[in-house]
Amino acid sequence: MIRAYRLPDLDALYDICLDTGNGGLGARHLFEDPKLMGHAFVGPYAAFEPDLVFVAEDDEGIAGYALATADTEAFEDRCDRDWWPDLRVRYPLTKDPNRIVQHIHHPPRVDPFLVRDYPAHMHANLLPRAKGKGFGGTLVRSVLERLEKGVHIHVRHHNTHAIGFWEHLGFRVIDSADKLVLGLRL
Repeated sequence: MIRAYRLPDLDALYDICLDTGNGGLGARHLFEDPKLMGHAFVGPYAAFEPDLVFVAEDDEGIAGYALATADTEAFEDRCDRDWWPDLRVRYPLTKDPNRIVQHIHHPPRVDPFLVRDYPAHMHANLLPRAKGKGFGGTLVRSVLERLEKGVHIHVRHHNTHAIGFWEHLGFRVIDSADKLVLGLRL
C-alpha cells in the first residue's frame, strides 16, 4: 500500500535511510548514531514538506519512502535557518568528521542553472523486501503528481540499480560530475 506520510512514520523512515544508505548497500555499520543519516536526508523533508512524503507499507510495516521539496533553493535556505543550526551543535565538527557531519556543517548548494529547469528534488529508498514489486515507481509517481515543473535527483555513479530505476521512470542524465544528476521535466 502507498500512502501519505504520518508523523509516527518518522522513525521507520530514518531506519530505511540508514539501511539503504551507502549507495544502497546499507550504512548502519558506518555510524555510531543511527539517527544521523535520517537527520540529514529525511528529517527536514518530513518537517518542512510533509505533503511531499509518501510511504510504502506492507504486512511487515513501512518498507520504503519517496520524499521531495518543490523548491530546492528555498528548501536549502530554510534548512540553513531552521534545521542545520541545532544539528551543528549536536554533531560538532571534529578533527576527522564523517561525511554526514560534514554535510550538516557545509551542506552543498544546488547549481542555480540546474534549478531553472529542475527546481524540485527528491529521494526514494526501498528496503530489499519491497524491491521489484512496483512500490518504487508508485511512490515516485505519487510525489511527481504534486510537483509542477522539473525535478532532479542525485545518484552515486556506482549505484547502477538506482540509475536504472530512475531512468526507467523517465529521468535522464543531465550532469555527471561528482554524482550523477538525473532530471525529469514535468
